[in-house]
Amino acid sequence: MAAIAAAFALLASVAQAEIDGSGPDAWRVTGVAPNDVLNVRMGPGAGYPVIATFAHDQRELQQITCVPFYTMAHFSAMTEAELDALPPRWCLMRTADLATAGWVAQRYLIVDFDDDILFGNSGAHEEQEEVVDVEKILPAPTTGPQAWSGDDLIEHARALVAALYDYDDHGVGLSHRDPSAPDVFFSTGFRNALRSRPPGADLLIGAQDFQGSVSEPVPDPDQPMFRGMITINVEVENFGKTHTAVFRLRGDATRPDAPLRIFRIEHDGWSYP
Repeated sequence: MAAIAAAFALLASVAQAEIDGSGPDAWRVTGVAPNDVLNVRMGPGAGYPVIATFAHDQRELQQITCVPFYTMAHFSAMTEAELDALPPRWCLMRTADLATAGWVAQRYLIVDFDDDILFGNSGAHEEQEEVVDVEKILPAPTTGPQAWSGDDLIEHARALVAALYDYDDHGVGLSHRDPSAPDVFFSTGFRNALRSRPPGADLLIGAQDFQGSVSEPVPDPDQPMFRGMITINVEVENFGKTHTAVFRLRGDATRPDAPLRIFRIEHDGWSYP
């Protein structure tokens, strides 16, 4: 394992942009049975020898890089056929103590902490807080040298929509429809629409009145991201009827580094703005 740790020391300078703040700091293993382990390989593919394993519930893994490698700009420029033609993605991962490292199939990895996606690891957000301090949400750049990868942006989009639902609290006067609400959720065009033509219904539930429940936001199962647009779905049950609220997000080109923002919300038969 000492040789693996030394190899990571060499890789660190090459992949520093991916390690230092351009995406989530922690990942965990998913989709592995409790009585099984995730094989860690010498290279990015099942043809390489297994050199170690991660536990089925391994947490706090650090991601060095993934292949095929592409920036947000590359991803947005590719056609759907080109994306489908790419080989399965593999990621070079390591444990926080550098004891274990190697390549694993990306399908077995998910972001470990949602708070890291939104707030980073600066300690600005504590679990015991009852109110999310949305002013401290990270901007998630989609362009420029610090642009996040497509996978990181999808997870950020999911967490951002969840934070929007958490923020909305009419009991204390907090509403997503207020143009003076914190400037972290919506694109410039969306915020301008809130000022010029306020919506007549609650945009999160698609109605004026609500008695029911909403599901956790999830990326669209068929096409979570296409040419830079990310789609997040929320199932809304209201007065016994269920429909899907669809959130569309992309980089806001009116802002530096085009941070990810919600630019449209869709409900059955209508959308805003």
